[in-house]
Amino acid sequence: MDKQTTIAFILIGAILVLWLYISSPDPKQQQPKEKNKTEQTNDSVDTISKDSILESKTISEEINTESLTLNNPSIPEEQIIIETQLARVELSNKGANFRKIFLSKFNNWYSANKNGDKNYNDYVQLIDYKKGGSYDISFVSVDGKGINTKEITFNSDKPSATYKIDKKDSLTVNYSFELEPGKVIKKTYTFYGNKYEIKSSISFSGFNNLISNNSYDLIWSNGIRSVERNSVDEANYSNASVYYGDEQVIVDASSVGEKEVKEFRGRVDWLTVRNKYFAAIIIPDDPKKVEGAYIEGIQEKRGTDGLHESYNVRLTLPFQNQLVETQSFTLFIGPVDYKELEAYGRNLVKIVDFGSFFGLKFVVRPIAEYVLLPLFQFINTYIPNYGIVLIIFSIIIKIVVYPLTKSSYQSMKKMQALQPMITELKEKFKDDPQKMNKETMKLYSTYGINPAGGCLPMLLQMPIFVALWGMFQSAIDLRQQPFVGWITDLSQPDVIFSLGTKLPLVGIQEISGLAVLMGITTFVQQKMTVKDPKQQALIYMMPIMLTLLFMSFPSGLNLYYFMFNVLSIAQQYYINHKGGTVELVPVANPNKKKGFMSRLMEAAEEQTKVQQKKKK
Repeated sequence: MDKQTTIAFILIGAILVLWLYISSPDPKQQQPKEKNKTEQTNDSVDTISKDSILESKTISEEINTESLTLNNPSIPEEQIIIETQLARVELSNKGANFRKIFLSKFNNWYSANKNGDKNYNDYVQLIDYKKGGSYDISFVSVDGKGINTKEITFNSDKPSATYKIDKKDSLTVNYSFELEPGKVIKKTYTFYGNKYEIKSSISFSGFNNLISNNSYDLIWSNGIRSVERNSVDEANYSNASVYYGDEQVIVDASSVGEKEVKEFRGRVDWLTVRNKYFAAIIIPDDPKKVEGAYIEGIQEKRGTDGLHESYNVRLTLPFQNQLVETQSFTLFIGPVDYKELEAYGRNLVKIVDFGSFFGLKFVVRPIAEYVLLPLFQFINTYIPNYGIVLIIFSIIIKIVVYPLTKSSYQSMKKMQALQPMITELKEKFKDDPQKMNKETMKLYSTYGINPAGGCLPMLLQMPIFVALWGMFQSAIDLRQQPFVGWITDLSQPDVIFSLGTKLPLVGIQEISGLAVLMGITTFVQQKMTVKDPKQQALIYMMPIMLTLLFMSFPSGLNLYYFMFNVLSIAQQYYINHKGGTVELVPVANPNKKKGFMSRLMEAAEEQTKVQQKKKK
């Protein structure tokens, strides 16, 4: 979870706790709970044996060892271009590697031709080719010299040209480098017209007795490029991870200048680097033939306020000293889209980030993954405009949680009706707080009222709201999707005015129209709901805080909460004006089954009596 989201939930939670405290007719000091540590994105490492995760020297340190000069200067650098229905891939014979990968369904944020004639410079490009190779082989020779194929110029079986692949066709490109007669390294790529996947194989012929340590590394360097306008937001979702020990283990460089390093020994099902919306995934065809993985990442500042996270990763593969050895892989270089990743199996959907909230991932993720996202995408199959989809979605969610909110409103109205009696008890027993508490609980029991009844339904809704929060924050479905008027990208804040400079303390520079509307509707809702004079501060405090927090959030998220507020106001108006008055009717047998609060008060009273006896 990114810092802004964490702060938002902490403040919302604090406001909720304060509201519970103030609205309670009998505020009791609760034992403070131990503060939870903020959830780290790589918390799943705790379940893995520490012996299997080790520190090691970095990839950059290994590359800087003495290397053999294997480049063939007589072969000029040439490129082969493959155009599929989904991407344009530029391959270079230098390193037999990717030079650029454009995704033709996704525009750059700065593209000037989003709806007209476009060239490939308008599309997202994921390879940071200026920094060198991305898919390389590295090993140490028996005489102790480091070799990395990014420095080698390969021969190709295809001439330099552009190859267009139809939807159902495929194309294979073979690269080879001959160290000396009979000693050949081969890299093979197979591209498909309608898939993001690339089949790849690495082959060594005649390298027996030449590779030390009986292993070599497959390296992906420099992660993938930052491609979004808001680099800070993109960095919050950037990381590298492996599927290891039947779970996804995430490595996140979350502090500027501090390198995060993890090494894993044993089977690895896949290895990936990602930014907010896109990923490069290496999937071994046979995970049993993987000896381990290594990840190093670092977060760096860009410009005055920008951030970028870069990851170097590798798979360690066994070399069994055979005359010919081959390893096969599936590469996925494309969008972090649930449907796309689900088609591959192998638990790749774990890469999709639905967010979490202080250890509640096991609750939040299933709600988002199996209920909210399918519903959201189902609506979109009939309605192409995602803004309208969000409005309909908010109506459906409001209907689903209606029984809970109705129960909450009714409980609060009963509590309001009971307030005069509670005030009398407070005045009558003002010198005996314990007696006052006991009589207050008896009053609740007499009229069958649960003092927590107004808050419990709100708490039960929290997992749904957290799941919605995470889904709308990172869903690629909303990327560059317009709605109406000034709302041109539902994945970005809908800026209506720029202040020119950041406000002190809050750090806000741009004003979001939907955030302001959401704040106004929150104020109206609070004004209609809060009647207790002690809670009047909440009417102003909560809307202001939420407005400030939501200024930098995606407009799709703000649109959803704005609509949800409008529907809540309509519901509250109906209950206040059409729902009738609440009559306090004593229950038939109030002592038949005592509630939790009554039992708690009785236990406290007994404990007090025991302590008083001991003092005597």
